[in-house]
Amino acid sequence: MNEEHDYEYEYDENGEVVYYAVRPNKTQIKKEMATLFALSEELSALSAVQIKSLELPEIIDKAVIEATKMSHTGARKRLLKYIAGHLHKIDIDPILERLARIKNTSVHAVREHHIAEHWRDKLIAEGNEALTEFLYEYDHADRQQLRQLMRNAQKEAELAKPPKSSRLLYQYLKSLLQIEGEEELEFDDELEFEDEIDEDEEE
Repeated sequence: MNEEHDYEYEYDENGEVVYYAVRPNKTQIKKEMATLFALSEELSALSAVQIKSLELPEIIDKAVIEATKMSHTGARKRLLKYIAGHLHKIDIDPILERLARIKNTSVHAVREHHIAEHWRDKLIAEGNEALTEFLYEYDHADRQQLRQLMRNAQKEAELAKPPKSSRLLYQYLKSLLQIEGEEELEFDDELEFEDEIDEDEEE
């Protein structure tokens, strides 16, 4: 978020126009720094892998990684202010775009978890009827593998055994949903790309 100035001008003794920057509004600067401090906090809540994917400048990357290891103390707050100060010097739009991508992926992951849990419980409880319903919705699934996992999980539940097959069933369902999610994300990217092309053509 680079600092923006309003510019005024006057004439020098030779009649040449001289431009000079008007000092930026202090209230506006405070608002920008508060926004960047909040962004710093958000960055410090990410995992190391997610932070790396943001491709931050080295000085900011190191500071954010350090902030993730700190408890909520005055030292951490000072470090977040330090990060915000460096963010103020650069164009943060690329960072915000990558962060939005991470958030979108996280939302998909939570949704996949709940859907996989729902179908696992439904398959174990309702058997073949639920299997037919699932295969209608996810036709790329392996019927035989699903049926075997489902039956093993049902037997485990009946015999009160550790839910090994139930966990395997959940993992298989999750892998199917992840494929669906990746396809959705690719489709969303294609739509965004097409929108950008349309906007360029209109201009």
